[in-house]
Amino acid sequence: MTVEPGIRVGQDSDAPTSDASVIERSWDEPEAFAALFDRHADSVHRYAARRLGPEVAEDLMAETFTIAFQQRFRYNTELADARPWLFGIATNLVGRHRRAEARRLKAIGRLPSAAPADGSEDAVADRVAARVSAQAVRGELALGMARLPARHRDVLLLVAWADLGYEEVARALEIPVGTVRSRLHRARRKLRDALGGSDPTTLREEADVEESDDE
Repeated sequence: MTVEPGIRVGQDSDAPTSDASVIERSWDEPEAFAALFDRHADSVHRYAARRLGPEVAEDLMAETFTIAFQQRFRYNTELADARPWLFGIATNLVGRHRRAEARRLKAIGRLPSAAPADGSEDAVADRVAARVSAQAVRGELALGMARLPARHRDVLLLVAWADLGYEEVARALEIPVGTVRSRLHRARRKLRDALGGSDPTTLREEADVEESDDE
């Protein structure tokens, strides 16, 4: 049976149970919140590991769900899928480690281009660099990402690594959809420039984006 993101089949019923339903149930039955962890902990952990490395990912993932549990009464249960909310919390936590993230990207950028890809390099290169065929551009890509403004990098990686749509990113970061498009457009352009015109992303193509005053 195929279900939409944020929907899982309940154990005691054939009816699908949304993330929102799980959260609402947890208001009276706190232990029910564990179902949300079971559904999304792995994807939040992968996102954190790609951004900050495996050493930090476990703690950041745990803190994400601790905060989510504490804030569950504020969740808008009209939104069936809780992923944007969870990734928004995780991204805010990543913000506490901006310098560490930039150092990590710069360190990867200094790796010899001929070196075999280890786990940390794959984490930076796998999806954002999926269309880049030359191994030598991995370092340039990492350096390009390190030079992006943090708010642009957040949007880029929520789309590329958290697999969120534009409206979902807007919800995660609590910004307008137009701002998401503008920041993503600028991030992609800067990465293309860093790679000599190559498009390193696997992001969805939309209509041409008009630049706004957002930076």
